[in-house]
Amino acid sequence: MNLALFDLDHTLLPIDSDFEWGQFLIRIGAVDADLFQKSNAEWFAHYQAGTLDPVKYLEFTFGTLSTFPRKQLDAWHAQFMKEVILPRITPQALDLLQQHHDAGDLVAIVTATNSFVTEPIAKALGVDFLIASDPETTDEGEITGKLLDTPTYGPGKVIHTHAWLATMDMTLASFPRTFFYSDSHNDLPLLLLVTDPIATNPNAQLKAHADAHGWSILQLFDE
Repeated sequence: MNLALFDLDHTLLPIDSDFEWGQFLIRIGAVDADLFQKSNAEWFAHYQAGTLDPVKYLEFTFGTLSTFPRKQLDAWHAQFMKEVILPRITPQALDLLQQHHDAGDLVAIVTATNSFVTEPIAKALGVDFLIASDPETTDEGEITGKLLDTPTYGPGKVIHTHAWLATMDMTLASFPRTFFYSDSHNDLPLLLLVTDPIATNPNAQLKAHADAHGWSILQLFDE
């Protein structure tokens, strides 16, 4: 059995689910369009530039979610899945995941996007294990606005992957081969630890690194 890890946004999906969730909230009138549009665009630009402060961003995200009842959030997310996510799940992404499932590999998604947004997406992709930043919730499941633990961003993906494997008494060294598929240079900390780093739909920075080090490059879809 090998280990196959996947980033989500612009790797398995040809969109950024976090950004699109913000756009969805604007579109349905759940948030102030002008203020949220500006904030959403600024955070996304920081992410693309590799200058994002993940703690501040997640506090902003969870703070927004905390202003709504969980029942309302879940209803909106079901609409989001139907209108935005499901139409963008490609046969190529599903085929790649299925190849690893058929090989008997342990498959997980490791994403910087929070678990509220991504848990239903992972299920739709047929992936049982999701490593993502979790919001603090009350006993009733309401989102408080606070972040639990370290963000799953950059080096945080390494921390959380090690912790997840430890729950099964495993490490990266437990597997003959370890794959990590990602589009972003922000994921270099984890890409550098696996036996098979695969630059998938890579941004310019990651493509340059992959070319320089002889890494595999996979263009899963045209963006």
